Amino acid sequence: MHRPLDAAPAATVPIGRRAFAAGLGALALPGCSATAVRPGTASAQAACLRPVNVSPDRVIRTVAGLRPYRRSGFVVRREALGDTALIHNYGHGGSGITLSWGTSRLAADLGLPGHQGPVAVLGCGIVGLTTARLVQEAGFPVTLYARELPPETTSNIAGGQFGPSSLFDPEFVDEAWRAQFLAALHYGWRRFQIMVGDDYGIHWTPTYEHSDGTAPHAAMRPFHPNGRVLGPGEHPFPNTHVFAYDTMYAETGRLLRQLMRDVQTAGGRIEVRDFASREQVMALPEKLVFNCTGLGAHALFGDEELMPIRGQLAILLPQPEVTYAYLSGSLYMFPRADGIVLGGTFERGQWDATPQPDSIARILDRHAAVFGTMSCPA
Repeated sequence: MHRPLDAAPAATVPIGRRAFAAGLGALALPGCSATAVRPGTASAQAACLRPVNVSPDRVIRTVAGLRPYRRSGFVVRREALGDTALIHNYGHGGSGITLSWGTSRLAADLGLPGHQGPVAVLGCGIVGLTTARLVQEAGFPVTLYARELPPETTSNIAGGQFGPSSLFDPEFVDEAWRAQFLAALHYGWRRFQIMVGDDYGIHWTPTYEHSDGTAPHAAMRPFHPNGRVLGPGEHPFPNTHVFAYDTMYAETGRLLRQLMRDVQTAGGRIEVRDFASREQVMALPEKLVFNCTGLGAHALFGDEELMPIRGQLAILLPQPEVTYAYLSGSLYMFPRADGIVLGGTFERGQWDATPQPDSIARILDRHAAVFGTMSCPA
């Protein structure tokens, strides 16, 4: 899963994109005021968007995934296991797609200098695959070891928006971590741009997000191109203000399939294997190991801070005329070629990755209330 939701208080887990941006205030960067709307541009673009047809008989599948959340954010850290160098790269919360290339770049820079010989990567979700590709691009042979392969990974359930979410509690991160976060975000932003197209299932999509009338924090400004605040009469949504911007979305199934092909085409091996202890990791023939196990690091490496945050999705039949995304608090709608993604929930400490019928029904009802009240501005 890749989005926020209902059950967690915002004070402990920033769950929305705008709540997340507010958490960046400690970066001590200049603020960002509302962006003026030029007459006839933003209003015209948002004027008469086609509503989503939210009906239970249009649901083609329901899914639930477990976000690997840590209050202190993702981990990129080096550890010695005997004569094995272990590089951790996990704990991305609801930001796995967004930060995958970025934290993998941080991890590769931490582990590869001075290394000789083959490399192992644990985990075959988006973080494991991007780490493996960067290792290969640096000229090293790589083997991916994973208990589950796509399409059975948590990454396959992600909504796929480029935008950090449900990643950290501002009270539990320091300046060094924030610097890592921004470096990862900028690298991922550039990397995804060169992958746009049908091969990887990545596309730019106009996005409309509930707003209090101001634009997001200045630190997020580079990731909201064409950003502008729309007021009453300038958009069709049942919100007073929305923030409109463009960003990238990934059809996650296609993205992961193509990355697996890339790894294998470059000579990488993929081996299905489960690890029950550190000792089994130390016994690998590779003496540089990247840990990209996500929530699996809780048991395998004893990270007690790591917790699951369950997110549930209802996927509707594709609607090609819906060419925009919408977010409001805990609700989000992403249009993809494989279906309209409706989320979701934010359920702390839930280890059961099974969709719950009552939760799915609430997701549908709340989206139906939004799209049933859309109206073209006069």
